Amino acid sequence: MNQFTAGLFLLIFLALPPVANLLESIMVVHMHMQMPLLVIAGFLMAKLVQERFPVFFENWNSNGVPGILLFIIIMVYWMIPRTMDEALTVQSVAIFKYISLPFLAGIPLRDSWKKLGDKSKNALIISFTVMFFAMGLLYIMSPEQLCNNYLIIEQITLGWGFITMAACAVVYLIYSAVVDPSDYV
Repeated sequence: MNQFTAGLFLLIFLALPPVANLLESIMVVHMHMQMPLLVIAGFLMAKLVQERFPVFFENWNSNGVPGILLFIIIMVYWMIPRTMDEALTVQSVAIFKYISLPFLAGIPLRDSWKKLGDKSKNALIISFTVMFFAMGLLYIMSPEQLCNNYLIIEQITLGWGFITMAACAVVYLIYSAVVDPSDYV
């Protein structure tokens, strides 16, 4: 099975109503499992799309910056509490989730990542780390329920999930600053 087929099967599997309902029933699973898996599905499908449309990617995303900007916009959009809430109640938003995360985030991420330099990659990781800390604090410290479809305890759990992801990113950044990768080649 090639990567495109694996990504397509993953996308179809995640879109199956029983699977989607299960993953969306718990807030932290919705945000930190379903949405990243949709991005991974697009990431896996990207290689075939890049091979089929090389001129498009060469002209549109030659240095990786436009693709990474699109990835950032889509990811930030899906971190907004109201957007996540509407994905459960508004059919068009739910459909957009299954289109935007694989095709507007996953594919551009794969095409752009190898074109970016190490400083750009680290800047992106740092900016997402700051966003994750901020979103974690927002979900934890908000005195009100941010998503109507989830309980406050689920909101706090999601906040701690964001803080944990940010902490892991900090560990990675420290590791990459301290360890020389040429020592392991």
